[in-house]
Amino acid sequence: MEKYLKETPMLNYSDDSIQRLIDDRGWKDLDTYERIKDIYNYIRDEIIFGYNIDDNIPASKVLSDGYGQCNTKGTLFMALLRACGIFCRVHGFTIDKKLQKGAMTGFVYRWAPENVFHSWVEVYFEGIWYELEGFIIDRKYLNKLQNKFSDCSGFFCGYGVAVKDFQNPIIDFNGNNTYIQSEGINQDFGIYDSPDELLKEHHQEMSLLKAFGYRHLGRKLMNANVRRIRNA
Repeated sequence: MEKYLKETPMLNYSDDSIQRLIDDRGWKDLDTYERIKDIYNYIRDEIIFGYNIDDNIPASKVLSDGYGQCNTKGTLFMALLRACGIFCRVHGFTIDKKLQKGAMTGFVYRWAPENVFHSWVEVYFEGIWYELEGFIIDRKYLNKLQNKFSDCSGFFCGYGVAVKDFQNPIIDFNGNNTYIQSEGINQDFGIYDSPDELLKEHHQEMSLLKAFGYRHLGRKLMNANVRRIRNA
């Protein structure tokens, strides 16, 4: 099990900014359950939903950005968990790009790959591996979506969300699995010890031109759109 506490180049929890955060929050003083829950809530709501420059950035960069999506928020989540003695691993997938429609618009959506690289974090607590995905979308952004689509009470797919019960998604950790994009999954890559190991075998497939366009224009437009929704 010690491999699930290992520091890696992406899970760089020795970084001063990460250690300061842990000390400031007093996470190591909490019991294991409250520690997991408090870190989870921090990642969900204080690292807001947004699109970083790449999936392979280290946890310290996600923290300094202050925002992230499934893969990058997961990297910071894992780094904080491991730094606090909580065993965790990563599960890789792809999701249908329809899940991103609304967050992605116009030519950004048209040019996006059909299969979008995705992952969630699995946390070991009291003999059970819990699947935690509900941290991806911050509550403020989700609440604005729920208000925007208040007539939707069942399945919803779009704007970074894919759930069976849009008005009551399972996003709070209380000793349970949490999901917010799981209904969009279309390919399962399996479980890996770390995001570093996952990205050695799988990554977002797109041409060099599209990758350049995403890094320098597409994600900025997406982030601006997400901000408009959150602040509406």
